Amino acid sequence: MDRGQAALPARAPELDGARLSHLFYDGAVIHSRAHRCLITLATLAFAAGCQGTAVRPGPAPGDLPQWELDNPVRPLPRPPLGLDVELASAKVRVTPEKVRLGRWLFFDSRLSRDGTVSCATCHQPEFAFSEPTPRSKGVGGQEGTRKAPPIVNVAFPLYQHYFWDGRAGSLAEQAKGPIANPIEMANTPEGAVRTAVTIAGYRRAFREVYGDDRLDIDRIADAIAAYEATRLSGDSAYDRHAAGDEEALSPEAREGHDIFFGRGRCNACHLGPNLTDSRFHNVGIGFEPKPRDLVGHGFDDPGRYAVTHEPADIGAFKTPTLRDVSKHAPYMHDGSSPDLRDAVLRYVRIEANPWLDPAMQEVRVSPFDVAPLVAFLRSLDGTGYEDVPPRSFPQ
Repeated sequence: MDRGQAALPARAPELDGARLSHLFYDGAVIHSRAHRCLITLATLAFAAGCQGTAVRPGPAPGDLPQWELDNPVRPLPRPPLGLDVELASAKVRVTPEKVRLGRWLFFDSRLSRDGTVSCATCHQPEFAFSEPTPRSKGVGGQEGTRKAPPIVNVAFPLYQHYFWDGRAGSLAEQAKGPIANPIEMANTPEGAVRTAVTIAGYRRAFREVYGDDRLDIDRIADAIAAYEATRLSGDSAYDRHAAGDEEALSPEAREGHDIFFGRGRCNACHLGPNLTDSRFHNVGIGFEPKPRDLVGHGFDDPGRYAVTHEPADIGAFKTPTLRDVSKHAPYMHDGSSPDLRDAVLRYVRIEANPWLDPAMQEVRVSPFDVAPLVAFLRSLDGTGYEDVPPRSFPQ
């Protein structure tokens, strides 16, 4: 018997008019079909009288609004090959119902000040939840100073740092940031809540997920984070090769693999299943020598230093994941590398500066290594994170 099925009780033998079994009901012995019919009617009447306390079934599909029919609750995804994690271990609690709610919120531009920008404006599914532009654009076409990092496997970092400068300490805190950023969604937490509260469908969905009528920015961010946690990427050629498939990587990609994990020392920062240490390093990107009486250093964007004010963090940015890296050119925190070849070349010709991470001195990459490394980076494209915007939203 399949262990996934419960054993069914044996079917009772049917009775006919010629052979009647003795049936006991409240101590009385019943010997006739007529009496059995009376008992059946009485039982049905008793059940009808108890309907007020019985568990009632949910609404039939025909009773659901279109936005729910278009977006049914789906089972949580299974982690793909190469990603040895469990959603139950994520810092944010993940349930199918919360993920559905978070998916609506992630794609819903009504949370922005003018109803034109959503989380998905910059974190687009077809680009591994990043974007194909050097810098993000928000409400009114305003352009920021950084490129949106990808949202894949973000619920399982080695350290809980989010954004390029690590200013958020949790995935939910990260989800709040763009809503209030004046050049992104340009709203306020209170404004986003006011919008959601006026939508009856959202009030209903929040009740279903959280069990009461409270709708606030913390719950909005929590639901978005739950959805983001399910964007899992794995089962790449690299993962299949690591699992024992010798033919999963091309000869050129295998050469790049050996450089990456060998003399190139790329895995000093790009390590673990997500190929990132979730820490901050100055690798020379964005450095331009300037008179010290202007800014005191050569970075227009000081990176982590703006958060910690520690000199060692000047020009340091979070190590990005390399999962699905071929999907979202251009590269670097400022989008300054147009393609993977240029991005790798930046490590051949490192921009020296007083705050350069010491680990960069150990990088041994030549121009002849660029093509193999690019081939290896392309082998990191996985699957499991894909999605499309909801067909409709709560009304």
